[in-house]
Amino acid sequence: MIRNPAVADRFYPGDAEHLRSAMDIFVPVTTAEEKEQAMVVIMPHAGYVYSGATAGATISRVVVPETVLIMGPNHRGQGAALALGTEDWRMPMGMVPINQQLARAILRQSEDIREDSEAHHHEHSLEVQVPFLQQVQPQLQIVPLMVSHVSYTLCQKVAADLAAVLQAYRNPVLIVASTDMSHYETRKQAAQKDQLAIERILALDPEGLYATVHRNRISMCGVIPTTIALLVALQLGAKQARMVHYTDSGEASGDVSQVVGYAGLIVS
Repeated sequence: MIRNPAVADRFYPGDAEHLRSAMDIFVPVTTAEEKEQAMVVIMPHAGYVYSGATAGATISRVVVPETVLIMGPNHRGQGAALALGTEDWRMPMGMVPINQQLARAILRQSEDIREDSEAHHHEHSLEVQVPFLQQVQPQLQIVPLMVSHVSYTLCQKVAADLAAVLQAYRNPVLIVASTDMSHYETRKQAAQKDQLAIERILALDPEGLYATVHRNRISMCGVIPTTIALLVALQLGAKQARMVHYTDSGEASGDVSQVVGYAGLIVS
């Protein structure tokens, strides 16, 4: 079975040539000396006209290995709460295979993560990341994990399982946590709320991030995958996080009365 694109020609160009041209614009060319070894990259997943520059600036700053574990929120609520896809992906810029070895190891390790491709078929939060990854890593393989809202305790359990698998795996793996920030607030309100969440990410404080987002009602759709990604990174020895770029949809639309926030961060 093959997963076909769900949001091509909506969130991003569905034509390969046009998509490559967009990637050439959004992803700056950087030298090897300018790239850093990262454990986690946090990137937005909106339509490229809104968040493409933030995503591109972020991914251009890191070394992207052949295997990327992408975690994102399940906006539609379909399928398992922690759904791992095992179908190869057909994308405009070429086929993207699943790293079956790593995917099967995760499924063996975790009693909470389920093999569930159905949850992925109509979801955009992972799909929009793939062309950025293809742009910088032609041999890309992915492990796509869709995450619904779960407790912090379960985040800890899942992160421990993922960290155990990644520690045993002999090759480098980058984790991409896919999230947008505040939704449909004024620019001022969104910036204030998003800063609270970003401060917790920069402090490498996953429990604080989880609590801050819930306590302040921050509509950060990917708080759960971001929390899990931070927990994994800490178990693997992460020491720092930094922000590459923050913006909102008003930069493209001109409407600052109801914006969506976008942040790009690197954890290493």
